[in-house]
Amino acid sequence: MTALITRDELKTAIDAGTVTVLDTLGGEYYAKQHLPGAIELVLADLEAQAPDLLPDRDAAIVTYCSNPACPNSGQVADRLTALGYTNVRKYREGIQDWAEAGLPTESA
Repeated sequence: MTALITRDELKTAIDAGTVTVLDTLGGEYYAKQHLPGAIELVLADLEAQAPDLLPDRDAAIVTYCSNPACPNSGQVADRLTALGYTNVRKYREGIQDWAEAGLPTESA
């Protein structure tokens, strides 16, 4: 099971520039609203895009999707781990929690 990260821990890491954040919703959801600096990466595109988007397999990576009911972030995190990424965590609460806390988001 993928380790979790809290909203506060994630905000600190984003502010410090020490994490790569992956939006696992993609498409129109990503275009409408995503966490600051997040990269769109959905499960279907992961194996083709991960080597270019995430060349450092030891870098800090956090996946998220909409909320705890959404399976995407866990699926992408599990697949990254299976591909040899060593520092992957999941923000289980997702963008719904982030936005409800009044934290900034971006749109494409």
